Amino acid sequence: MHLVDLHGRVATDLRVSLTDRCNLRCQYCMPAEGLDWMPTEETLTDDELNRLIAIAVERLGVTDVRFTGGEPLLRRSLPSIIAATAALPSRPRTAITSNGLGLKHTARALADAGLNRVNISLDTIDAAIFEQITRRNRLHDVMAGLEAAREAGLSPVKVNAVLLRDVNDHGAADLLRWCMENDYALRFIEQMPLDAQHGWSRAAMVTADETLAMLSKEFDLQPLDGRGSAPAELFSVDGGPHSVGIIGSVTRPFCGDCNRVRLTADGQVRNCLFARDESDLRAAMRGGADDEQLAQAWITAMAGKLPGHGIDDPSFLQPTRPMSAIGG
Repeated sequence: MHLVDLHGRVATDLRVSLTDRCNLRCQYCMPAEGLDWMPTEETLTDDELNRLIAIAVERLGVTDVRFTGGEPLLRRSLPSIIAATAALPSRPRTAITSNGLGLKHTARALADAGLNRVNISLDTIDAAIFEQITRRNRLHDVMAGLEAAREAGLSPVKVNAVLLRDVNDHGAADLLRWCMENDYALRFIEQMPLDAQHGWSRAAMVTADETLAMLSKEFDLQPLDGRGSAPAELFSVDGGPHSVGIIGSVTRPFCGDCNRVRLTADGQVRNCLFARDESDLRAAMRGGADDEQLAQAWITAMAGKLPGHGIDDPSFLQPTRPMSAIGG
């Protein structure tokens, strides 16, 4: 069995949100006061998470599992969840997407548990701008987390950056230069309509084309082949060996090659990041469904995946859940 939609795409990459909580307040994600967090009783337990991940890997052909949030490091049981995933007979590749806070103290334990890679969000190397964007003075902790991840062998260490017009976009080249000096793989991501405030606008978004134009003023960028189902278009920088990625989720959608499926912290299957509908595996599981029934429910949930996210469609509506509650 596989997670196949009606357009022939096969989902092999599972994004598992462990919590909707976060210890930053990035202005493009949530308000300064935070959000009403998910009640504990609605969140999947470790045993429930491990069971659903095992079904995805052993029954449904998932080969990559990425733990997200919110901030996944806030889930204290993260090492044991990773260890359970890595111990599966059909062991998947494992990764986390994190803001890097606390990674200095956990990177080695996560690697020992079986974690393969990390993606760390970092929009600027300017401390004042970092505080402006995140509303926290924590750049030094993110820097330490990146270094700890590299030392723990979680390579390639990837950096995810969102450019905000007239805030940090002027520092794109400096960020790339710094990442190359430290051997981090940088990916610029277009700002997506997933903020809790619903304040996103296309006019304010820094596009993939604009990012490339800015970088091309200081670097020789040449497109690289072999993207496959990966979201980033890769470009060699000054002839290599370093490269930079551009993820044009809005203006250069890659929906036709999408191989991802998402499981929220409260056990809902989302067949698209921008889906308006969800399928409730938690209720089925807590209602006594066996593994085969859960697998069939998951297959059904994926079958109805739309051909694209439809952001350019006049009828597009932003998902009710913000990114912090969906999981990247």
